[in-house]
Amino acid sequence: MVLNSLSLLNYKNFESHSFNFDAKINCFVGANGIGKTNALDAIYHLALGKSYFNPIASQNIKHGEDFFVVEGVFDKNERAEKIIVSLKRGQKKIIKRNAKAYDKFSDHIGFIPLVIISPADRDLIIEGSETRRKFIDGVISQGDHDYLATLINYNKVLSQRNALLKYFALNQTYNAETLSIYNDQLHDLGHTIFEKRNAFLNEFTPIFEARYKAISNGNENVQLSYKSDLFDSEFKSVLEQSLNKDRALQYTSKGIHKDDLSFEIESHPIKKFGSQGQQKSYLIALKLAQFDFIKAQSGVAPILLLDDIFDKLDENRVSQIISLVNDDQFGQLFISDTHADRTENVVKEIHQSYKIFKL
Repeated sequence: MVLNSLSLLNYKNFESHSFNFDAKINCFVGANGIGKTNALDAIYHLALGKSYFNPIASQNIKHGEDFFVVEGVFDKNERAEKIIVSLKRGQKKIIKRNAKAYDKFSDHIGFIPLVIISPADRDLIIEGSETRRKFIDGVISQGDHDYLATLINYNKVLSQRNALLKYFALNQTYNAETLSIYNDQLHDLGHTIFEKRNAFLNEFTPIFEARYKAISNGNENVQLSYKSDLFDSEFKSVLEQSLNKDRALQYTSKGIHKDDLSFEIESHPIKKFGSQGQQKSYLIALKLAQFDFIKAQSGVAPILLLDDIFDKLDENRVSQIISLVNDDQFGQLFISDTHADRTENVVKEIHQSYKIFKL
């Protein structure tokens, strides 16, 4: 999987810009605020159909303009694939593959396997469970369209059940039969999601632990575990037990939409007991494990984006990461950094072809 070219029109701070990339390593260098991360985000946009950094799609349009267009030409399985993502203010986003628009954006997920490592990943540690669920769902969905479809359907039914709970409260009424219809649907869909998440973590955790061991020179023990209400009870029972609470809150307070991941170092929460370096290494190990997992699932080496990574880690951890990516299992690599000389010195150590783009 290789991105050969990228064209940006009215995307974030870019008015009009084009890049032709090296098949191995590409570096965006320049001062802060010049657009290095935006260039990486454009690549992410092509792969996942959305921004990694800004979920509000219209805010990715350049100030003062009415639309943006991001176009990329990929080489996948020796075939050229042109992907275009475009958005006009007040209209729906459009994603096209080889000039044909997708009916459902979810059909595009996984076609361009990609992993990003960014300082923004710290949200996985410091934010709430929703951020960590999105991480699990994002990794699984890149290789399992059935999972993504089940997740979308679950969220629809969940919204309908929540709307019904609000209706009950507003109208001071209650209908157990109607509610049970949604409970049955949530049970079936939720059980499937729980089983797939659990199976994923069982496969993913050893990969993650091995990656962390390599980055930390084996000096620390880390743990990654899955937390869900469904380990203790069937989903229907969980919903029945929380019925009074749900009616009072007017939303569904228990279920797989509340699942979480526990991040620990030496059996203690890494958020409280991990140093900054340990937290960064933990996150990088998570993302490199994501790379390994997606590659194993798809048979294609994902594109790897490293956003501002060399500015955030000590030299020892940087050298560990470099030794990891100096490996034939990695495909195309994109790096952003503020120091052109430092970046060039680092990529020379990898002994692969490269291009440096000074923005």
